[in-house]
Amino acid sequence: MARPSRSRWASRRVRSEAATRAPRPFPATGLNVIKTFITSHCTIQAMNDFDAINLRILALSLLAVIGMSFQQARAQSQDFELGPDDRWKDTSDEQMTLRKNQLLSARRAILEGNPQRGRDLASAFIDRYPNSPMRADAYLIRGDALMAMGDEYEALFEFEEIARNYPNSPAFVTALEREFEIAQQYANGRYRKLLSLFRIVPATDEAQELLIRIQERLPGSRLAEQAGMALADYYFRVRDLRMAAEAYDLFLENYPRSRDVNKARLRLIYSYLADYRGPRYDSTGLQEARLRLEDLRANEPGLAQRIGAESLLVRIYESDAGKLLSTARYYLSIDDPISAEYTLRALVKRYPNSIASLEALREIPGILARMPETVVRMGPDYRALRKEKLGIPWDEDTDLTGVIDAPVPSLPTIPATTGETRLPESDTQIESSENTP
Repeated sequence: MARPSRSRWASRRVRSEAATRAPRPFPATGLNVIKTFITSHCTIQAMNDFDAINLRILALSLLAVIGMSFQQARAQSQDFELGPDDRWKDTSDEQMTLRKNQLLSARRAILEGNPQRGRDLASAFIDRYPNSPMRADAYLIRGDALMAMGDEYEALFEFEEIARNYPNSPAFVTALEREFEIAQQYANGRYRKLLSLFRIVPATDEAQELLIRIQERLPGSRLAEQAGMALADYYFRVRDLRMAAEAYDLFLENYPRSRDVNKARLRLIYSYLADYRGPRYDSTGLQEARLRLEDLRANEPGLAQRIGAESLLVRIYESDAGKLLSTARYYLSIDDPISAEYTLRALVKRYPNSIASLEALREIPGILARMPETVVRMGPDYRALRKEKLGIPWDEDTDLTGVIDAPVPSLPTIPATTGETRLPESDTQIESSENTP
């Protein structure tokens, strides 16, 4: 029989020693591993007993738990901001990028020639995000889409929404620029559609309203300056000269450093001159034009010389004189020679070198013949004026002495019965004396 090896005897010795020693407990880690193994084993064993339906239910439950965890993690990464309407707004980068992409898609559709799709995308954005800070951009895109579709009048409502409710948005100025474009089209004679079908409705009133609103909403800006000049040019073009003069005057007052100042000055003078319709009408415009021309001649002599300011002043001079002559002839037509002579006296004094003054000197003999002599003596020396201005010697047959005043009847004399001198009694005194007992 073979002798056992040393290693075998050593192992037997270890086993005998282990058997004689007291049993030691497992460490805590070992117990946890064993418990986990047992639990997993039991779970696997239990799962083996499930049928196919239970396995599907369990899988769906696990997916739901995973989805909820993902949503919670996503919610933790969102940023919210309290808006001016006391509502929380999602301002996370992902949401902002998503919304910007939606608006970019709408703009791209308009540029690609599909404005209907761009309008639909913008409308969907407005309906989905009522409190978005990019809502003004969506209105602007929808307005651009409507303009591309030929419905510029409907687009005005979108731009007005921005102008009224979003004055601090970046789209505010752009919306006013769009309104200015539409206003120019309407001012130049374009009609707006009736029932979105036929262009048969004049839109000049809308053009005026838009140009005025632009100046009110952006005072002092380049766009407001363009709107003011466009409004004045419209009035000048349609021959509404009083409104044109007022518009150009306001332009000079609001934009004194504009590059269109000289244009406004000239148009203002032309408006005043053209508004004068003759000697029978008001001549206030002539006086304003004269003042403007004198100011232009003093400040811009070169420009005044180019437009012929001197000839325009002579025209105003003659027009004023002609108005006085027309007024004097009107007084003669109603048999009022005194007023006629008084008007001609002012004419000869204020406009001595005018053609109307020469006409007045030719007509003055007939007027003086119908006036009282005392009034004629108070007037100027028409005899010398006729000889100086007309070069015509005084005609001896022409009587300029006027009508001789009728003599004033003298008071009746009552013979005195006593040595006292009594004054004649009046009618009231005679009646009172007769009624006295």
